[in-house]
Amino acid sequence: MKFKYKKYSSNIFRPVVPVTLQHDDNSIQYEVLVDSGADICIFDAQLGELLGLTVEAGEKHNISGVTGVTEPYYIHEITIKVGGHPYKIKAGFLKNIAKCGYGVVGQKGFFDIFVVKFDLLKEEIKLMERKWK
Repeated sequence: MKFKYKKYSSNIFRPVVPVTLQHDDNSIQYEVLVDSGADICIFDAQLGELLGLTVEAGEKHNISGVTGVTEPYYIHEITIKVGGHPYKIKAGFLKNIAKCGYGVVGQKGFFDIFVVKFDLLKEEIKLMERKWK
């Protein structure tokens, strides 16, 4: 699967791809930043609530970003659809990341499913599903 980088200004392009998040009969279309530096997939807690999750009932962990502020997030099992294909993953839900405009997909729950190729000059990201033996 190939996706074009998303253009934010004349000189800012990011590897943001469209996905669908699902839990039970609820689903939400969403954009995610493909981030090789992220340990796991993290989405806004409000999305978890819209998916029907009791967010704070999930497995609690803490995260700190570049600002050094530590905040709790909660792990839940959901389905993420990429290019129309469903994958069961464990993802974190964190309050107040919606202001960033997108969630983050990382090592567990994304890079363990796909081989990811970033091509900044072509402004393209290529995802190849891993074939397990």
